[in-house]
Amino acid sequence: MAEIPTAAISRLVTYLRILEQLETQDVSRTSSSDLAERAGVSAFQVRKDLAYFGRFGTRGMGYTVPVLKRELVRVLGLNQTWNVVIVGMGRLGQAIANYPGASDYQFQYAGLFDVSPSIVGQQIRNLTVRHMDDLKAFVAENKVDMGFLAVPPDRAQDAAQMLVDAGIRGILNFAPVVIQSSPEVGAQEISDEWRGVIVENVDFLAGMKRLAFYILNPHLKDAPLTEDTE
Repeated sequence: MAEIPTAAISRLVTYLRILEQLETQDVSRTSSSDLAERAGVSAFQVRKDLAYFGRFGTRGMGYTVPVLKRELVRVLGLNQTWNVVIVGMGRLGQAIANYPGASDYQFQYAGLFDVSPSIVGQQIRNLTVRHMDDLKAFVAENKVDMGFLAVPPDRAQDAAQMLVDAGIRGILNFAPVVIQSSPEVGAQEISDEWRGVIVENVDFLAGMKRLAFYILNPHLKDAPLTEDTE
């Protein structure tokens, strides 16, 4: 399979959301032009993104909505259950745990963790918040695929290291800080325990900064996409 840009995967998620909306509206067929208009990209970009994973439509006929939706669910790995632990059960962690849509995509919360005595022991979504000291043993006894970090910035690196040490290979980081994959500052090589670990960052402040820029420069945001951009 050819190297696939990260931006293309992000757009697949957008296409899937659009297909789900079309399905609720009883729309059975769509086209690259229609998907492009709804996603804010070009039809060329839609076809290129989908072509990384196969042929899903018919020339002149477009795409069957349920079929393309099913294929994107498969490509994105959303046809299997993903067990998740959340580290940091303050306001943000609790908001993430209570978000209603996760289970619709096979994301299942398996464990909740914190270090605060006032939070450990609480019941949230029928799960008891455990102390971080129990994380490694919990992961050893339970299948865990991902860890969500909702901790203060100064604790994010240590918490991420504990997730990796426990054997978790996917981290969704909500802390506004860059997670390092090497134990030494400035080290160029990825440390052995971090090899194969995927970190995705969700930075609300960075999003606000981008929003401010595009409000001041709307012509740059509206430029049509004709090729992959990161």
